[in-house]
Amino acid sequence: MTVGLITVGAVVPFAAALQMVAAVPLGMIAHRYRLRALATASVAAALVTFVAAGVAPAVGLAATATLGGIIGIVKRRGGGLFTVLGLATLTGVVWAAFSVGMLFLFAPLRELFFDTIRNTSRGLANLTARQPWSEAVGRWIADGADLVLRWWWLFIGVSVLAGMLAAAALSWYVLGEVLERLAWLPSRDRLDAPPDDRPIAPLPVTLHGVAYRYPGATADALHGIDLTVAEGEFVAVVGHNGSGKSTLTRLLAGRPPTAGAVSRPGSAGLGHLGGTALVLQRPESQTLGVLVADDVVWGLSAERAAEVDVDALLTEVGLAGFGERETAALSGGQQQRLAVAAALARRPALLIADEATSMIDPQGRRELVALLGGLPKRHPMAVVLVTHHEADAAAADRVVHLADGRTVEHLPSWRRPADDRRSAPMGRPVLELRDVRHTYNRGTPWEAPALHGIDLTVRRGEALLVVGGNGSGKSTLAWIMAGLVEPSAGRCDLAGKPVSKQIGRVALAFQHSRLQLQRQRVGEEIADWGGRATGSGAVGQALDAVGLDRAMAARSIEELSGGQAKRVVLAAIVASGPQVVVLDEPLAGLDPQGRADIVELLARLRDAGHTLIVISHDVDDMAAVCDRTVHLEQGRIPETAHDPVPEPAPRFRPGTALGLDGGQR
Repeated sequence: MTVGLITVGAVVPFAAALQMVAAVPLGMIAHRYRLRALATASVAAALVTFVAAGVAPAVGLAATATLGGIIGIVKRRGGGLFTVLGLATLTGVVWAAFSVGMLFLFAPLRELFFDTIRNTSRGLANLTARQPWSEAVGRWIADGADLVLRWWWLFIGVSVLAGMLAAAALSWYVLGEVLERLAWLPSRDRLDAPPDDRPIAPLPVTLHGVAYRYPGATADALHGIDLTVAEGEFVAVVGHNGSGKSTLTRLLAGRPPTAGAVSRPGSAGLGHLGGTALVLQRPESQTLGVLVADDVVWGLSAERAAEVDVDALLTEVGLAGFGERETAALSGGQQQRLAVAAALARRPALLIADEATSMIDPQGRRELVALLGGLPKRHPMAVVLVTHHEADAAAADRVVHLADGRTVEHLPSWRRPADDRRSAPMGRPVLELRDVRHTYNRGTPWEAPALHGIDLTVRRGEALLVVGGNGSGKSTLAWIMAGLVEPSAGRCDLAGKPVSKQIGRVALAFQHSRLQLQRQRVGEEIADWGGRATGSGAVGQALDAVGLDRAMAARSIEELSGGQAKRVVLAAIVASGPQVVVLDEPLAGLDPQGRADIVELLARLRDAGHTLIVISHDVDDMAAVCDRTVHLEQGRIPETAHDPVPEPAPRFRPGTALGLDGGQR
């Protein structure tokens, strides 16, 4: 952000005011992290600015970084505006002296500066001379330019100092507003652990009467846990939402318990060679490389990266031939497989997969479980799989059941969704797709076709289920139907007009509900979606529609469980009044009870007249509420597929040649 503000302010006329707040992003870094983080970010930003805009803006960024550091550190230590202005004055004097000294030393740079002033004043004088009433203004400009050139060193010094003080005052208030809005967001690292200087040796690991309570909580998330994991084992941990599964993975990964003891021969070595590797439920949070092959070895030393057989690892996880693909174009299941490959590149002794199968289609889930189960047989390691699904645990050597933070013999049985399909007549067509095709990064070496000639009609009041394997194009189809992505070819119309011209009339519920919740309180979130006219009564009605108590409106977004977050998103969608609702994997990451609740909720929304398009792997559960099922295979609907036709040549847009227009699925 700082690079953008500095660069635009330097190269766009009359945009220099943007530089007044360029210190805010770096001030945020200085406020939240150590000084070396600010220094590293500043050096990187200065180099990018130098490449983009030249020497002067790069020097300006360095001055901005100094100012950002002052503001952020003073904020963190509880200082006030006068402290900032005092330090900014000292800094301004230093940078003023630096600027004047550079112009003294480098005569060509000084002459260029003088020529810029002369040309600007001459141009303004010529413009004002065209009107008799403004001739005097032109003379004042010319006289002012002569004065600046005569006392240039004083003009430069005072300008730099005044600019630093003005930027310091403005950035102080802007950063304060930003910090106030972000103060309620948690910033602690849940995997943070004290340093352990012992050699890396995570196995065998034994938990003796372990308990863990999160800061500020009134009850233990885990208590009385006794568990041992040894080399060669494949252990499954099964439990419902809130049972403590993820907390257990953090303890296995090296976080110390609040009670009891965890013993292992050495350190857990999280992320280190031969240590512990953790594959998270949301694989995109672990994807760092632009290309698949880069991501596998990301963070490894050059020597170790050269030793990794990337192609063999990708083949082992079912991604043969994917090395040169962009990671942003992968489906959720493919990203999950990539995360496993990246973990294996570190030769872990302990691999922990936390809900790694939740985003994958049934066939892919079986394949990934088989892959994880076979790893201890082929490598000197142990695997711990955390899951909601009892079927995933069938291949494990041992199953640990968690309920309410304790180990139990068996989990309680949960009801399945009732078959709630109805035969009531539906209305006229509301959403129509005709020969829809989409290719990411068209015209580039990273071109990736996603959809091939989709024909689909959705009727008003219908509940449509779209199923397909990972990489079949389901999420791309969802974004096109919501109007957030324009197809490369074909049409997607809502009530006869392109849906991309009617943003908001088709609502999209993300696979990860937390990404859509931006406000601090539930009520604020729902009201924000509904518009300014949404009062407390409308918020309460939206909560009623999704089966949440009206008191939930006062709850913090950070306190919501996964199932509650999905319901809040649906309540917000109800408040916004869309014509069609598209839900991308609404059951992902939920336990059986949560899945049954969401299915029943969708049935209520359908019966209330909402048009639903559900994209899901959970065919058995969702078929209980949907009127029709459409199968998507490799970007096609087989029953309506027709011969492929060439897509129109792409029009050039800035960034296309670099593949910058892709990345969203």
